[in-house]
Amino acid sequence: MKAALETISGPARSARPRMPLAACKTASYALTHLVVAMGVAYALTGSWKAALAIGLIEPAVQTVAYTFHEKGWAKWARAPAAGAVPACGRSRSAA
Repeated sequence: MKAALETISGPARSARPRMPLAACKTASYALTHLVVAMGVAYALTGSWKAALAIGLIEPAVQTVAYTFHEKGWAKWARAPAAGAVPACGRSRSAA
């Protein structure tokens, strides 16, 4: 239980629960993604309104696209190898 309470600042020192490191990293990456998307959109459009809209919509669309990407890879990994050598990763028979 104590290991489960480990946080970005180390072992739990107070009764107040803190966000786990993985959650902090995910939130940090999401914020970075949002800022970069908005920055690129602003550089291309010159409009903060368009940049905000694109910055908020793009991660949502990317999440849906990632879901299909993962499903495609999972399907590829389950497909019979038929003697073919995959372009990357382990051979399918070893998976």
